[in-house]
Amino acid sequence: MNKYFDVKDKVYDITEKYPETIEVFVANGFEPLANEKMRKLMGKTISLEMACKSKKVNLELFTEKLIEAIEQNRKSVDSTLIVNKEDINADVRIEGVLPCPVRVPLLEGFNTWIEENKEKLQLNIEYDLKSAHMGVDWLREKIEPGNEDSLADIYLSAGFDLFFDKDLMGKFRENGVFEDITGLEKLNEDFDNEKIDLKDPEKQYSIIGGVPAVFMVNTEELKGRDFPRTWGDLLKPEFEGSVSIPTMDNDLFNAILLNIYKIYGEEGIRKLGRAQFRSMHPAEMVRSHIRKNNSDVPTVTIMPYFFTNMVRPDSPLKAQWPEDGAIISPIFLLAKKKTKEKTKPIVDYIFSKEVGDLLSNNGKFPTTIPGVDNRLSPEQKFIWLGWDYIKSNNIGELIENCMKLFHEVKQEE
Repeated sequence: MNKYFDVKDKVYDITEKYPETIEVFVANGFEPLANEKMRKLMGKTISLEMACKSKKVNLELFTEKLIEAIEQNRKSVDSTLIVNKEDINADVRIEGVLPCPVRVPLLEGFNTWIEENKEKLQLNIEYDLKSAHMGVDWLREKIEPGNEDSLADIYLSAGFDLFFDKDLMGKFRENGVFEDITGLEKLNEDFDNEKIDLKDPEKQYSIIGGVPAVFMVNTEELKGRDFPRTWGDLLKPEFEGSVSIPTMDNDLFNAILLNIYKIYGEEGIRKLGRAQFRSMHPAEMVRSHIRKNNSDVPTVTIMPYFFTNMVRPDSPLKAQWPEDGAIISPIFLLAKKKTKEKTKPIVDYIFSKEVGDLLSNNGKFPTTIPGVDNRLSPEQKFIWLGWDYIKSNNIGELIENCMKLFHEVKQEE
């Protein structure tokens, strides 16, 4: 028995106590655990030992993976330059969520950089960077409207949900609380050209990279339908009830809703709702074709570009980068203007080529950092909401309205 859990403990109890283990379970064949309801239903009835036996997974090796995830998460929160958080106030606070596949290597690099530079920095740094599946509600709860001191010095997070709510972060933005302190005049050419520009013209927000949404098409399920190549194709009547949409991935789902609404309007959101098959974790989708009974297999799954790496060459699943562009969920960085002298070295590290290579190569998350080869072809275009659209709309309210339209379709059926 290790100090965290016993192999006879229920899977639900382990994941409740250590949420960081959910992605380990999902990535190793326990895909239903990505769904909160399934995790409660199934996880409460089966022990870790029984779960590994049912999947013919080596219990000892899998236990080691779980322990590693727990300790990495603890390291990310506790391995700071603060000896005792209760007695010492941090000079710099960093908070946010990171895409699961790149979170651990990024944190390892950050820990190493802090250790190597602690004499030079002379700062007590506290940071809490959770996995993206944890959501951002825990961040929102810590922010007091109108109180700048309740904000962390740096936020790092994907998606539009937290940073553009006019009743919360939007108020701070209007008051000039944030500043782009990267000093970059030019971003990576993949995101700084005649077709797309991710630089904030008001120089308040920074974007380190993006999570592109692409299609995974099960060719065995097309059954005479044309291969879908654009977002418009997925909205056609022939794909109703055939598309798995990442509703559990709030950041990506919100980006998809906002861009579909911008391009196709309310009817586009309704069509997207009618296209919905069900939500599947990408790791579940790339194994779905091997089931004996394919009655619950979607024809198309919208997923992060990263997960296309998991598909075997002989699989009927074919990745399609949308010809009209992959919708991106940007990974934003917000830095407070009044503490920029302290945070500037940290932001410089985050926007270094070292971090850019980790994002782009290890996780297939294309980065805005100059000098990094994102390994994209000219045909791999992006759909980006645009700064003008963001600043002229109440994004928080728009997300809520799009969600309502999307789910109303299912209620009408």
